Amino acid sequence: MTQATSPATHAISINPATGEQIGAWPWADSAAVDNAIALVHQGYRHWRGVALAERADALRRLGAALRNRGEEMAQMMSAEMGKPIAQARGEVNKSAALCDWYAEQGPAMLGQQPTQVEQNKAVVEFRPLGPILAVMPWNFPLWQVLRGAVPMILAGNSYLLKHAPSVMGSAWLIEELFRDAQIPTGVFAVVNATPEGVSQVIADDRIAAVAVTGSVRAGAAIGAQAGAALKKCVLELGGSDPFIVLNDADIDEAVKAAVAGRYQNTGQVCAAAKRFIVEQGIAETFTRKFVAEAARLKMGSPRDEENTLGPMARYDLRDELHQQVEESIAQGAELLLGGYKVEGAGNYYAPTVLGNVTADMTAFRQELFGPVAAITVARDAEHALELANDSEFGLSATLYTGDEALANDMAARLECGGVFINGYCASDARVPFGGVKKSGFGRELSHFGLYEFCNVQTVWKDRH
Repeated sequence: MTQATSPATHAISINPATGEQIGAWPWADSAAVDNAIALVHQGYRHWRGVALAERADALRRLGAALRNRGEEMAQMMSAEMGKPIAQARGEVNKSAALCDWYAEQGPAMLGQQPTQVEQNKAVVEFRPLGPILAVMPWNFPLWQVLRGAVPMILAGNSYLLKHAPSVMGSAWLIEELFRDAQIPTGVFAVVNATPEGVSQVIADDRIAAVAVTGSVRAGAAIGAQAGAALKKCVLELGGSDPFIVLNDADIDEAVKAAVAGRYQNTGQVCAAAKRFIVEQGIAETFTRKFVAEAARLKMGSPRDEENTLGPMARYDLRDELHQQVEESIAQGAELLLGGYKVEGAGNYYAPTVLGNVTADMTAFRQELFGPVAAITVARDAEHALELANDSEFGLSATLYTGDEALANDMAARLECGGVFINGYCASDARVPFGGVKKSGFGRELSHFGLYEFCNVQTVWKDRH
């Protein structure tokens, strides 16, 4: 790699399926960062005065622009981070549907809410906060951006995206889509900022708030800076989600969901099932069927329609995952499938299953961000619940059982932001998404996500 495109001077996008460089973009210096802040500040000053109905129409145009260039967007994501092409197209369609949903439902959520305060009238208004900095990850290059940007922009805010360096091609394409939708300049903008540049943005008085999706380390660092600047911050961080299977579960359905939930996006999902906690009465059968189903997954070029597993997004992440697997085996876990880097071109890691995982092992304690499943046996339902909550993370959890009353009781005691009973984790515009503990705080999506970046203003009338 030449000095002109070194990581010290450029954000570099590498195709993880081939190792070939896709593009390189120079890091924004202090002046460029300031220009980006000024752009979204001016964009906000205009956009906040645009009628809510017009902002909703802009989201409809954005959804149409996504569909118009959907294949281009899908191919870009597949090339930059190895997402299987069918899943990339699904991400585009889901993002377009998000635009439509907020365009239809959002205006009513932002409408004036009257109330009575003794004999006096008061109303609650939802006002924009201002320009929002969003620091976003590489694993869902489009959906992660839009699930925050769409409600923020509908509310009248502007949005400054600092995307992951490895998917900057996707970032610039998203910016083009906003232009295609004829959304005014400065309502959405991209800045290719270094960590120092991010600090500069957060410290600037023109920036109102910060949203972060990423690692615990990144969230803690950026959240601390936002707190020091007294700015609202929403964090969606890591997860090591439990997938509980009890003795009375439909094993075949549980296995099907477990494999789909673990290996989607090549296992690179914050809210994916990662720790499979299975009651001992069915553990042997579940494990055997899970391994057989995982072994049938097809790995290869993400642009091949038949493949369900692509390469991992970066070589360093594959190395880290392999180290976690080897540590767990050394600690006593049983390697049931995979456990190796695939030789040859590309950043492929074999679908892997670890059995006999206990709560003191690396595979249980740490997040496995790749195609590795860890299976732990629980004595009974209460022990399964105890194991599920024995984590620093609390993003979501899945529970398979035929006992509805038990499921409801366990859901109430699971320490996480979302519980999925007899179905694996998903996100949807209509319901809030987010976590507790070190998985972060605040919510995205639904009206909860819409209100996160509003000034919820009380207006009293005729108060004597």
